[in-house]
Amino acid sequence: MKKLLLLLLLSPAMLFAQTKEVKLVRDDTGKKVNVLIDGKPFTSYFYPGPDVLKKAVLYPVYTSKGTLITRGWPLDPRPGERVDHPHHVGIWLNYEDVNGHDFWNNSNTPPSAKGTYGTIVHTGIKSVKSGKKGTLVVTANWLDKEGKVMLTEETTYTFQGTGNQRIIDRATTLTAADKEVVFKDVKDGLFAIRVARELEHPSNKPEVFTDASGVATKVPVLDNKGIVGSYRNKEGIEGEATWAKRSEWVNLRGQIGDEKISVAIIDHPKNPGYPAYWHSRGYGLFSVNPLGQKVFSNGKETLNLTLAPKQSTTFRYRVVVTSGEVSDTDLNKLETDFGK
Repeated sequence: MKKLLLLLLLSPAMLFAQTKEVKLVRDDTGKKVNVLIDGKPFTSYFYPGPDVLKKAVLYPVYTSKGTLITRGWPLDPRPGERVDHPHHVGIWLNYEDVNGHDFWNNSNTPPSAKGTYGTIVHTGIKSVKSGKKGTLVVTANWLDKEGKVMLTEETTYTFQGTGNQRIIDRATTLTAADKEVVFKDVKDGLFAIRVARELEHPSNKPEVFTDASGVATKVPVLDNKGIVGSYRNKEGIEGEATWAKRSEWVNLRGQIGDEKISVAIIDHPKNPGYPAYWHSRGYGLFSVNPLGQKVFSNGKETLNLTLAPKQSTTFRYRVVVTSGEVSDTDLNKLETDFGK
């Protein structure tokens, strides 16, 4: 009876914001852990192995209404999608130059046969907990070209949701093995999502993007019907001008069908290089890179993050997926909450 009276006193807005139950379900055969919020799929921690992907990812990702916000290609192609950068899958964390090894561009069709690539191999699930917040703790090894362990990884994912909003918090601790590890200051990294075509910026001209090895990828002009994505950072900078700007958060706003959608990434004050530079590309790559300061500052700053043997560093990021619009004020509140 008391519970019923409390529900009657709550305003519709308060009810809408009530926390939903999070259920994590292991699927060892499918090599994934499915995340359900309010009984509906949100995402999966997917670790198929190097024969399929060179790292574990969160894939796919849905809004509270069940709309896909991640690109399907190359795992599950959908009509009208771009077919560039096969290493851009779901939500992931890796880097372009770690002791000369490229973890970012590695895939089953790497851009250069002469490149030196590293692979991130899932090694275990330490903990799976459901509840008002769902938590998943996993481990991985960052391997060099010879298969030797360069870094060990422990990542904690925390999932939560309300009526129209879904949140992922990722905390990844990387520990150097028996040798010094240098994250060379480069462009491609660190924490990223590749979004659905509808959330891209309209394609106004063909582009060519070149990685640190000089390998160029052509990104053509496509049909812009229904393509209305637009970035906005905390400082109010809009569109692709958010690229190479420091900010505490960036929000990608768009629409799929009749559903307005917001996908925001929030930096954490304890991260190296905070507030980070953003590698926010109009063609659907939405990435935050605190370590690539030289290219983003036109050479005014440099950060080559170095770990001594057995030394660790931790990266923390929050992803907020909203069905509907989310204000700067609300994102600032989510940023403050995350920073605690």
